[in-house]
Amino acid sequence: MSLPVLDPDLLKAFVAVADQRSFTRAAALLNRTQSAVSMQIKRLEDRLQVELFHRTKVHVELSAAGEGLLGYARRILTLGDEAVGRLLEHKVEGIVRLGVMDDYGAFVVPAILASFVAEFPLIHVEMETGLTSSMPARLGESFDLVIAMHPEGRGDGEFLRREQAVWATSAQHDTQELDPLPVALYPQGCLFRKWAMEALDAAKRPWRLSFVSHSSSAVEAVVAQGLAVTVVKAGTFPSKLRALSDRDGMPRLPAADICLHRATTLSHASSLLADHLRTKLAERASNIGWDSRPQNLPGRISIR
Repeated sequence: MSLPVLDPDLLKAFVAVADQRSFTRAAALLNRTQSAVSMQIKRLEDRLQVELFHRTKVHVELSAAGEGLLGYARRILTLGDEAVGRLLEHKVEGIVRLGVMDDYGAFVVPAILASFVAEFPLIHVEMETGLTSSMPARLGESFDLVIAMHPEGRGDGEFLRREQAVWATSAQHDTQELDPLPVALYPQGCLFRKWAMEALDAAKRPWRLSFVSHSSSAVEAVVAQGLAVTVVKAGTFPSKLRALSDRDGMPRLPAADICLHRATTLSHASSLLADHLRTKLAERASNIGWDSRPQNLPGRISIR
């Protein structure tokens, strides 16, 4: 003997009557006639072979069977709505303009974008990497979303994680012994550039700016050859480099907040990417491969 099928339309009418305690009010809510709603409830009762309501001229009350069905009916309707919504989201189309720091654009965001595009194949993401200090001001004009770096505790936008600034040098060369110290940094406007210069000046450490580039890969390559030291994020610390701390005679550096900025008006596609970035970066932050120190990172450096 096969079990009766629970028609979602009949369940919707049942929940409406149960919530309104009235066939008249339920009919108005569903934009149907009272007789049509009554017929739906009768069909559901016949299908289940139970009485779902006790009806009088004044009141409509749930029967014991109706009370037992109500919770299941709500869950079935909710799951149905979620399933339909999820399937429709896969058909969302649009272009999302994303701005992000160079190192995140190279090592962190691509994998997140790959999982996003696999889920929403009709959404196209245009990503620009570079210094993010001025990117939030261009939201709406040039970007829909920006992942930017700010001094600890001073970032607008939606906090994603905290990154410790770390001195980095070649794994094979003793660059930090050079005098003046050669430093490879990013162009003006970079927060790490400002911190590095201020920290070295405060420590009265002689230094010279030996290399400047927008590219984190280019800076890393120069440092790996023993031509300079630089400043990187602990969370994206390059495997080819070696970290330096105050034990190596280097001044301590501050931490930075990584924040997500959204344009005032966002398309549905942009909102979906924003939520995906937030979720995946949170998962990455809780993953041991993200939070743990690189093997050559000194124990005194705090990574939060």
